[in-house]
Amino acid sequence: MKNTFNVTPVLAALLLAFSGSALADKELGEITVSSGKAVGAKPVLRDEIIATESIGARELEKTGATMLTEALDKRPGISVQTECSICNVRNVVLNNLPGRYTTLLIDGIPIFSSVSTAYGLDSVSLGGIERIDISRGAGTSLIAPQALAGSVNIVTRRPIRDEFMAVQQFGSYGQMNTDLFGAKAFTGGAVTANFNHNQHDTVDADGNEVSEYTGYKRNLGGVGFFADDVGGFKIKGRFDIVDEKRMGGAMGTDYAGVKANETGNPFNWSKGKNASPDARGWVTPDGSGTDTLSNGQPGTFYKDGLGGMSEIIFTDRKQFVSSATRKLGDGSLRLAVGFAKHKQDSYYEKAVYKADQTQYYLEASTQQPLGATLVSTGVTYRYEDLNSTGQDSRGTVNDGIDNYKYKTPGVFLQAYHAFFDGAVEVNGSVRYDDHNIFGGITSPRANLLWNHNHEWNSRFALGRGFRAPTSFFEQDHGILDTTRIVSNIKEAEISDNASYALSFAGDRLAMVGSLNYNKIKNMALLDSRAVDPVTGNPITVFTSAQHPVTVVGGDLTLTYKITPTLETTLAAEHFKYDFEEAGTLAFARPETRAYLRLDYESGPWTAMLRGTWTGSMDLAKFYDYANNQRYNFDGSRKMDKSPSYWVADARSEYRLSKQWSTFLGVDNVFDFKQSDKESTLWVGADGSIDVTHIWGPNRGRFIYGGVKFTL
Repeated sequence: MKNTFNVTPVLAALLLAFSGSALADKELGEITVSSGKAVGAKPVLRDEIIATESIGARELEKTGATMLTEALDKRPGISVQTECSICNVRNVVLNNLPGRYTTLLIDGIPIFSSVSTAYGLDSVSLGGIERIDISRGAGTSLIAPQALAGSVNIVTRRPIRDEFMAVQQFGSYGQMNTDLFGAKAFTGGAVTANFNHNQHDTVDADGNEVSEYTGYKRNLGGVGFFADDVGGFKIKGRFDIVDEKRMGGAMGTDYAGVKANETGNPFNWSKGKNASPDARGWVTPDGSGTDTLSNGQPGTFYKDGLGGMSEIIFTDRKQFVSSATRKLGDGSLRLAVGFAKHKQDSYYEKAVYKADQTQYYLEASTQQPLGATLVSTGVTYRYEDLNSTGQDSRGTVNDGIDNYKYKTPGVFLQAYHAFFDGAVEVNGSVRYDDHNIFGGITSPRANLLWNHNHEWNSRFALGRGFRAPTSFFEQDHGILDTTRIVSNIKEAEISDNASYALSFAGDRLAMVGSLNYNKIKNMALLDSRAVDPVTGNPITVFTSAQHPVTVVGGDLTLTYKITPTLETTLAAEHFKYDFEEAGTLAFARPETRAYLRLDYESGPWTAMLRGTWTGSMDLAKFYDYANNQRYNFDGSRKMDKSPSYWVADARSEYRLSKQWSTFLGVDNVFDFKQSDKESTLWVGADGSIDVTHIWGPNRGRFIYGGVKFTL
């Protein structure tokens, strides 16, 4: 058993005396928190100890988000990073740390893994949501210590009356979105039902017939239930199913036809920026190519058909979460359960991968006052397994290439106390997890809220979290084309986080500025370019970084009520990255972003205009040019730094009547996309091709509109 952080009884007592946990609103299982009490301006954070931004249902409507990833993107300290230009695997990035360090919860219950979030974040329904809470920093959720960057908690809404809503949207690139939501309220409870169908064509902007934006067809369905009193318990829960088919690379939806086409060259490599001089293939930069291009240069002819540049993923997911709370003496008792069954049937550039994953989560916790201190205790149990089958592109069976089974019972203790008539609130926690692979791990956290006056307050936080590394999708699904994985992982990933947030809320102005320090130890590295020294076959080495990775950043958000109907938001963020080993931060990240936004709401009209400026990225550093220079198809080197760019979005809605409204929106108004400057595809010096050179938007201008009906 390995204890990565020793907590003596004295230290534990001090932590508990001067702190408390991230169970927001001082209720078990919640993770929300935030700023001051605005009179006219919209608060940036919630009024709690832990600095947490909330996105309400109305805000989701204003932005036109149809999926979770769209709802979270383009916010200070929060972004959505695409990690493959063909399959468009996406992760939510907090404080510019890897997306696998963000934990998704539903009603405070963690029930997602690295496999299920890879494509599953696009498949989280927004129907029946009250709000989305985002907390940044390790340990912000007492029940999810594996959230090294922070957590995203989806809070469902308990209907108080009968409801019905239908939204029909059509957009560019064959996009169609149908949303249905219904609720039946009755004495003592309510039930809800939601359905979403969303589809989008593949998009190829540079004309080489390889898509940059994957096409998909997705169906989501779910039911929710709420009971106000069952044996004294207040119960809420939901059951959701997901059925999604996506394909990138080859255009269209002929999945079987693409899999059957694995020879020849159906693409045109002479199209696009820095394209090849020959449609049949590309320049081999080191001159070793055995094929001769039409201009006489040595090169590599592409011969693997549609299948060799295509990725097809079918996802089937069923999940259930439920919690029950009741009074227990002067305090409360909470019971929670989560279950998920996630299946993935996928085809990655001629390699086949099928995954079957099961997850369970159980929790029993209580809050009780002890004098003027609120003390919470609880036990949790997490189970997560993964079983896979498949074969590589050569037909070699690689069943179980990334199998694992994690069992993690845990206990936690936290305390909350207010001093000086509530001017200072302190809250501290400590939890212990007994991981079946990595042993015993202790995670402490302390938080302090200082209410300077009615308008100003400060929040300080110091915490630690851990994460047990998995393998698949952590950094590279290129592992599928290797015969085995050699795991050298000996320790869990550990994150130490410190943060400070200063917030202000006045009659017309709301402001929050934050500083964040994150240090990751034992960061998992995945190298799919290794070779078995005996057989010479490709293998993947799964190991830990020898040096810590540090990300330090700050952000500032100002929201000003110009008039009762018009509000503006200005924000900026700046981050610094310190890492020594290539691959630790595997995808390019900007140092600076800026955000502008206008919101208008008057009478039947609602409108939103926003712009996001992304600064230059050091591509040579993040993509390790020193050891693996990347090239374009014409043999020229990839840019060392990406250009800075703006992306602007606009949406307006007009209420025709009490029941009917119509809306029109444009994302990426100026039609900026990476393929205008540089392809998302790249080749190595030996002519090998890959699909992960990503720094800009992979889809251009997107126009959409529709109607909404509500009862």
